[in-house]
Amino acid sequence: MPHRTAPQLTFARHTPETARARMAELLAVYAEVYDTPPYAGDPFFSVTTYADRLTAAFDMTGFEVVTAELEDGSLAGYVHGVTLTPDRPWWVSLADQLPADVAEAAESGEVFWLRELMVLPEHANRGIGRALHDEMVAGRPEPWTTLTCIVDNEPARSAYPRWGYDVIGRIKHAPESPLYDAMLLPPA
Repeated sequence: MPHRTAPQLTFARHTPETARARMAELLAVYAEVYDTPPYAGDPFFSVTTYADRLTAAFDMTGFEVVTAELEDGSLAGYVHGVTLTPDRPWWVSLADQLPADVAEAAESGEVFWLRELMVLPEHANRGIGRALHDEMVAGRPEPWTTLTCIVDNEPARSAYPRWGYDVIGRIKHAPESPLYDAMLLPPA
């Protein structure tokens, strides 16, 4: 397979207001990325269900989207996340597994939750996902970053440890969701 180079990208940060204005574009990327087995046909991964999750995230503390735009202004992908506040159910299933410094960071709101990272299939394997991740994390005030990855979601599951993440436990976001590895990126 010939080596594909990354296209010229422009990264842009979006507040809840500007993300709402681009909702149709964000949903179109999601629809294309998740239109593949095992996600296609699973109600948890439907565009409607995701739209509900994204809309709810707009009102969460620290919500932000970073987009990767091509020269023509279209999206190659995006990442979004929020501050993982101590009251979020995310922490409940991991409480006994958290190192003391992580528990302390959680209590003081110093953890960023990277909720979604998507790159359109035609732009995959060009380093765009890593570039989006790094752009987002570099611009966040929280020193810690966490994410979840479906346990059998390759190649993402193998990429995150190369990026510095450690698995800290397993989590289900909802009864109907798949099982995820909860991963943590310590402060740089």
